[in-house]
Amino acid sequence: MKKLVVIGAGMASGRALEHLFEADPAAYEVTLFNAEPRGNYNRIMLSPVLSGEKSYEEIVTHDDAWYAANKVTCRFGERVTAIDLARKVVVGTEGEVAYDKLLVATGSAPFIIPVPGKDLPGVVAYRDLEDTNAMIEAAKPGARAVVIGGGLLGLEAAAGLRLRGMEVTVVHLMGHLMERQLDEAAGYLLRKDLEKRGITILTNASTKAIIGSGRVEGVQLDDGRTISADLVVMAVGIRPETTIARAAGLEVARGIVVTPQMVTSDPDVLALGECVEFQGQLFGLVAPLYDQAKVVAATLTGKGASFAPKELSTKLKVTGCDLFSAGDFSEGSNREDIVLRDPARGVYRRVVLEGDHVIGAVMYGDTAEGSWFFDLIRDKADVSAMRDTLIFGQAYQGGSPLDPMAAVAALPDEAEICGCNGVCKGTIVAAVKDKGLTTLEEVRAVTKASASCGQCTAKVEQVLAVTLGDAFKGSARKTMCKCTDLTHGEVREFIRSKSLKSIPAVMQELGWKTSCGCASCRPALNYYLVCDFPEEYQDDGRSRFVNERLHANIQKDGTFSVVPRMWGGLTTAAELKAIGEIAEKHQVPLVKMTGGQRVDFLGIPKERLTAIWKDLNDAGMVSGHAYSKGLRTVKTCVGKSWCRFGTQDSMGLGVKLEKLMCGSWTPAKVKLAVSGCPRNCSEATVKDIGVICVDSGYDIHVSGAAGLHVRATDLLCHVDTEEEALEVSAAVLQMYREDAFYLERVYKWTERVGLDTVKAAIVDDPASRRAYHERFLVSQKVAQVDPWAERVAGLEAQEFTPIVIEPRLAAE
Repeated sequence: MKKLVVIGAGMASGRALEHLFEADPAAYEVTLFNAEPRGNYNRIMLSPVLSGEKSYEEIVTHDDAWYAANKVTCRFGERVTAIDLARKVVVGTEGEVAYDKLLVATGSAPFIIPVPGKDLPGVVAYRDLEDTNAMIEAAKPGARAVVIGGGLLGLEAAAGLRLRGMEVTVVHLMGHLMERQLDEAAGYLLRKDLEKRGITILTNASTKAIIGSGRVEGVQLDDGRTISADLVVMAVGIRPETTIARAAGLEVARGIVVTPQMVTSDPDVLALGECVEFQGQLFGLVAPLYDQAKVVAATLTGKGASFAPKELSTKLKVTGCDLFSAGDFSEGSNREDIVLRDPARGVYRRVVLEGDHVIGAVMYGDTAEGSWFFDLIRDKADVSAMRDTLIFGQAYQGGSPLDPMAAVAALPDEAEICGCNGVCKGTIVAAVKDKGLTTLEEVRAVTKASASCGQCTAKVEQVLAVTLGDAFKGSARKTMCKCTDLTHGEVREFIRSKSLKSIPAVMQELGWKTSCGCASCRPALNYYLVCDFPEEYQDDGRSRFVNERLHANIQKDGTFSVVPRMWGGLTTAAELKAIGEIAEKHQVPLVKMTGGQRVDFLGIPKERLTAIWKDLNDAGMVSGHAYSKGLRTVKTCVGKSWCRFGTQDSMGLGVKLEKLMCGSWTPAKVKLAVSGCPRNCSEATVKDIGVICVDSGYDIHVSGAAGLHVRATDLLCHVDTEEEALEVSAAVLQMYREDAFYLERVYKWTERVGLDTVKAAIVDDPASRRAYHERFLVSQKVAQVDPWAERVAGLEAQEFTPIVIEPRLAAE
């Protein structure tokens, strides 16, 4: 068997190995070097790891089992020091390996601007998991970070660090952000969105030096300004990593020069990825790298293929902001712009025409039509007949708007659906028909569509639905987990219709494939039973996630975070004194004010939880449920009690709402806020339920979000009295509890069922609203006991009276 040695275990070489093993699994004995101590993972998803939305394990592409199944000899954590072309040997730090064919996939290296202080501790790049972990380690709440570079990587780093509590400043040399992908108008909208998230943006700013004594302390700009920093992230660009190839004698220009077959100047050495140069071009996006991977596999198996760069589009997601650009959107005397601006929705579209052809497009806020505009650019289509409606997208062509499914059905087979992997509609349709695919996961596994950044997932599902027709609802759906073929909705319906009141009963009656379920279905089943039978079902603590089992949030070092509740963000001198004394007594490493107007004790060892809970209980404080799928906080402003603009008692209403809803288990976390006037100081319009006080009463808003996904609320209704505000809010929460799928946030639920459905049940039908409210009050009779007090009583076996939370109590 021939020997193939691969240098670099990144996404490009990983895809090449997949194609090679699919084509001929016995063709080569493969040895894989990687300087990192791990194999292939999805680097596109490092940003969610940095922000805390994902773990490293969730972004692994090839795990140990995959390498073992394909008999790959892994030399991870070993750096290659030389390639001997004459002897056909790769030299690693732990020995030599001979090859018949060699694949160089060394990727790129971050460009470090040559300024004084660039080597200080605390200055990092942003390319791999080590860089990400270094930033996470430095991201202490309240610490300061400066990100140099306002491109995609820099902004993702800034957003992730901000989500971890750092004060972040972005320093960008050019006049607007992401100038290579966005025009000035779209760059302005992106800047506004980032600044709303608390990130400071400095454009037209050049770095003169990084300053510090022994460790980074700040960044000095050319204009004399100095920005304090505990961490500096360099994200100003990349360049091909060609050191080994150049030293070996391979032809290298800006990158390793390759032929259309991805062969270097040595016929037995191939190269691909960010380290290569083809016809003067370098490649940084994943789509051409995956095209190169197909050619590499074909070349290695003697089947013949050629790499031809394609017109590229860029569809990016920066901290919840959707961006798209393709083609040439620079200005010119013979060019015409068509622009759509919708400031209320934060949507911007610009299409650049040259004659009757689209040559460029930039979109911000709504990129659903990006692939269609890209097809027009790539195909050099004549758009003269659709000139008047062009800016509105494909759905509006033909005189009247089509629904999204009809628009997808109208797409030609060559229309690109997944840009990362270069998958067109025809490929997906053929796979569905030829292989009998019925689910997104199956389509993803066979075609790779939506397997990288995931932004095309909705479009892939639409193609699947159009292809399967009436069979789509019956078979192409997301099941609850691998233990069952039923969806969340079907399981809930069966639980109610059959009055199943225990997890074993559900599994038995519904034909679970495993005897005891899994980590996905057991918490969901436990929640559904708690919600549907609050007075009969006994909550199963074993079927909850670790935070809910231990009533505290586990941290990355294995310690825990403890958050006592502060009703509506109100506190007293006595509470603050007790908090200080308890923090001193237990030597709490860090006391932090949270964004929800509460105090967080960080760094509590597991064995100290019971003792700190008891001391907090003794001081009159109860669990803040910061760990729960339930009500977290009700944020308030001071309202008319103190503020000259306040219209209603926002603090009093906030306390009543919190005491009414505290302890309620919900499908996902729930946050509320009450603002005393439309100035909205408590940010009620980005909460799951928000109340805006006005002169005539209360505006009730729903379905906001302010995390990785940012969404403004929708106005549900206006009510005149505080009692009505309490009833409507509780009724909405109960409808969400009864109807949402486990882990489905309020805004996702309302997007699925429709805001009109919620309005019909809560606003238009008073009897329905009262019924939801009454069912919520019944559930709260068994929910409103402090879990800390229960655990203290059980663990210490001593007399200890649980603190019962009385609903609707106003602030004293």
